[in-house]
Amino acid sequence: MNREELISAVSTETGLTKRQASDAVHAVINNIMVELRGGQPVVIFGFGSFKPIDKPARTGRNPSTGEAVAIKAKKVVKFTPAVALKDFIN
Repeated sequence: MNREELISAVSTETGLTKRQASDAVHAVINNIMVELRGGQPVVIFGFGSFKPIDKPARTGRNPSTGEAVAIKAKKVVKFTPAVALKDFIN
């Protein structure tokens, strides 16, 4: 499912227009991104949690040449599914 399919599904299930559903989906995604950028975890009960993680700088290896490569520090997002989500898909 991509973003447009999600917007269509939200529109169908809620009776909102596609424009209203699009605004709602974009607002949810934007708020999640803002909280993560600020270093705050986002927990959606019954779905899961998104948590920003700091990855330190490290040295890696180029698989073709075996030569050492410097990998910069970065932030990544870790998603942990809720028990309810795991139960639902299994």
